[in-house]
Amino acid sequence: MGATTRYVIRGAWVLSQDPDVGDLPRADVLIEGRDIAAVAPDLGPVDAEEVDGADRIALPGFVDSHRHSWQSLIRHMSTDWTLAQYFSGVRGVLGRAYEPEDMYAANLIAMLDALDSGITTLVDWSHNNNTPGHADAAIQAVFDSGIRAVWAYGNANDEWLPVSDVPQSRDVLRVAEKYFTSPDRLVTLALAPRGPQFATREVTLRDFALARELGIPVTVHAGDGRWGRSRPVAWMLEHGLADARTTYVHGNTLADDEYDIIARTGGALSIAPELEMHMGHGPLSTLRARDRGIPVSLSVDVCSSVGGDMFSAMRAALSGTRYLVNVAALEAGESVDPLPITAVEVLRFATQGGATAAWLGGTVGSLTPGKRADVILLRTDVYGMRPLNHPAGAVVESGNPGLVETVFVDGKPVKRDGVLVGHDFAHVRGLAEDARDRVLARAGVTDPGRWRPPPYSAPGC
Repeated sequence: MGATTRYVIRGAWVLSQDPDVGDLPRADVLIEGRDIAAVAPDLGPVDAEEVDGADRIALPGFVDSHRHSWQSLIRHMSTDWTLAQYFSGVRGVLGRAYEPEDMYAANLIAMLDALDSGITTLVDWSHNNNTPGHADAAIQAVFDSGIRAVWAYGNANDEWLPVSDVPQSRDVLRVAEKYFTSPDRLVTLALAPRGPQFATREVTLRDFALARELGIPVTVHAGDGRWGRSRPVAWMLEHGLADARTTYVHGNTLADDEYDIIARTGGALSIAPELEMHMGHGPLSTLRARDRGIPVSLSVDVCSSVGGDMFSAMRAALSGTRYLVNVAALEAGESVDPLPITAVEVLRFATQGGATAAWLGGTVGSLTPGKRADVILLRTDVYGMRPLNHPAGAVVESGNPGLVETVFVDGKPVKRDGVLVGHDFAHVRGLAEDARDRVLARAGVTDPGRWRPPPYSAPGC
């Protein structure tokens, strides 16, 4: 075996997301092999490759707790669509036009987009697995990218137009045996069933039984739009499906007592604030979850509608949550003081909160000695970050992917000097654009920027 690779980041402003480590205006971070070995104001002489942290903020890599990565080929096509148009356009037309090689291209560019912007862990909510070959291609792209991920096996496209009475494919058993027998891989497995909003109750019971059979966690949509008013979480509790290995996505229209159920059973929440406000899912659920002690995380959701970086998600969560409280106070003739949520909290949602929602809270999410070394460095030597007065505020309000200079995943540098390591942009771009052209040709869409599908009109939409 070779010698353990060691790196030491020198003199960065550390936002550790660990209350025991704290925030350190000038500190060193030692990476030893796959792990964070030490974080301190001055580690002294260290036999390690030096990484300059001056004028940099060091923090744990962001965690996106829910993204349909396969939709990166149709990036921004649904920016001006409603949720009902999304179902008819993406599910009714585009999803079935994908072949396995298109899934590979889509997932590869999605993962590299995430890494490039400082997202080191991503829950890939993969729900376009039209054949076993589609699933294989999607998984291979995740492996090839070098990201840490939870690959959540969803459904085929034609099983997703609600309300479906088609059971989840048992192909997940093959996938588990083929790809996920090692407990110490960068990529782990979860199940992404449609849940009681989007599938019949009988099918939902069968779908969840698959997760129990495999002993894997579940990520499920609950509480988005009109469907979410059907009390899905209460029904899940009644049937023994609400537990600590369940992450609920969105939650906008859940009843208050359903949030009590999530808190009581140890579940977590994934919110996609920008997307939810775009498509009318309902009021952001940030405060209802936080105030009950439910772990809150952030997600991009569909990059067919919104951008793929965590900075945008953090800003949307901060401003969208404050907006709801400020408008209510204005209508009541009251003032808001203090603000209901802070940049520090939102940054925690994007890091440790995301890790917890991805069932990796003890592995990543903070710069804690002993955790895996998923670390990012953000430049602050630019006009928009100086003077640096409130680092968490600067990250949330002025951060952008262009400031992400260095990214470590599992102790390995995957981005150095602002450039991803081991990937050729021209090649990946070519794969994605060729795949996009094939998908649109099969779907009969000639002008993707102007195409407006008719709204899906099933009951509840």
